[in-house]
Amino acid sequence: MVITIEDDVHSLLDLLWIREARQLATSGDDLPPHLSLSPVSEPVSDDEQRRVWSHAWPEVWRACLAHAGEERDPFVFDQLALTSTEADERRELLARLFGPSWQDSFGDAVFTEQYEEWNRGRFAERTSPGAVQKSPEQLCLRDLVGAWQAGLTKIIEIPCRGTFTRRVGDHALLVTAPTREAPDAYAEALRSFA
Repeated sequence: MVITIEDDVHSLLDLLWIREARQLATSGDDLPPHLSLSPVSEPVSDDEQRRVWSHAWPEVWRACLAHAGEERDPFVFDQLALTSTEADERRELLARLFGPSWQDSFGDAVFTEQYEEWNRGRFAERTSPGAVQKSPEQLCLRDLVGAWQAGLTKIIEIPCRGTFTRRVGDHALLVTAPTREAPDAYAEALRSFA
């Protein structure tokens, strides 16, 4: 049994930061809760820009989440290493590997020093002595096995408030950090996959 835990999916973290730091008014079904560690607010001063970004955010979120939930082809790196790979094919392979991002549509000007500070804060929190604990997967092993038997191969954790669980495609489950940290909530999330 192999289950991958991904708690640092950059495209998703970028979007979560953008939504809160830029105070976007997003709406739609199945959007995640707010971040546990709120970034410093840097609202968009241009109302039209805020409207465009707020409207686009849910679509970009869904595309990035779908990509995060996909199983990766282990041979993409080998294909990229081939010197005979054409430029168009290389771009396609890189897109398969990295998936969509906010930068694809809007560039990276949105990311400021505040973004870097927020990332450093997340890193400090994740690497603090208290962060290393007994694996949540060990505590919920029976439910994890059931989910794995139903096709689960990847758990995507996001640093958002409260409990939130969504199935992502045929092989992945999106959960918040508080969901994964609470054995009862995590067991329920795993059972929802089966």
